[in-house]
Amino acid sequence: MDLLNFDVIRDYWHVFLRGLGLTIFLTVVTMVLASMLAIPLALARLSAKRLFRWPANIFVEFMRATPLILQLIYIYYVLPTAGIKLNPLVAAITGLTLHYSAYLSEVFRGGIQSIAKGQTEAALSLGLSRWLAFRKVVLPQATRAILPTLANYLISLFKDTSLASVVTVQELMFSGQIISARNFQYFTVYTVTALLYFAVCYPSGLAVRVLEEHIRKGQRSRDDKKMQQAAASPTPTAA
Repeated sequence: MDLLNFDVIRDYWHVFLRGLGLTIFLTVVTMVLASMLAIPLALARLSAKRLFRWPANIFVEFMRATPLILQLIYIYYVLPTAGIKLNPLVAAITGLTLHYSAYLSEVFRGGIQSIAKGQTEAALSLGLSRWLAFRKVVLPQATRAILPTLANYLISLFKDTSLASVVTVQELMFSGQIISARNFQYFTVYTVTALLYFAVCYPSGLAVRVLEEHIRKGQRSRDDKKMQQAAASPTPTAA
């Protein structure tokens, strides 16, 4: 008997694709929302005011110290006992967003700290407000520096959406579980599921490596230009 049953693939291809589409949707929406939440979290953790810094620190450390699957279960199954009931998709997006915002806030914090303070001081001296200096000068440079890391987190998030199955969201992994429960073709179903994950993650990983190399080349080019300018500038002569 052939291990790979093409009849199952033919009969359920639309279920696989629907699950893949929902997985991609969860990934994109969560990444956008998590990035938007991560920036104020990062700024709060960098703040000199304890009123902002301590709550942000507690949130980030708690989210990083507890499993994502537990957070999803808590949001979907436990919160309704307190009168907060979310539908499966909203619960999955909420849990994934909160979890990844904690990790991305650390990435943004490191990126912001990597920008020389002189950049902000120069922008302030030109008349920009502190917020405009951050939005127009610091944040674009920090984002460019952390872009490969963000892309790697995007790939990890794509795979972690499989945990949304615990809150009954029929993404790719849960679709595979449903199909295999109907026909018991475990080899075929989970092989196709794995190949679909691979078809998205592997090219994405290659793209991240290309992006990293492009950024490194750009940085080397800027460093070489600075060295050439420094070499061309006249040196002061001794009196």
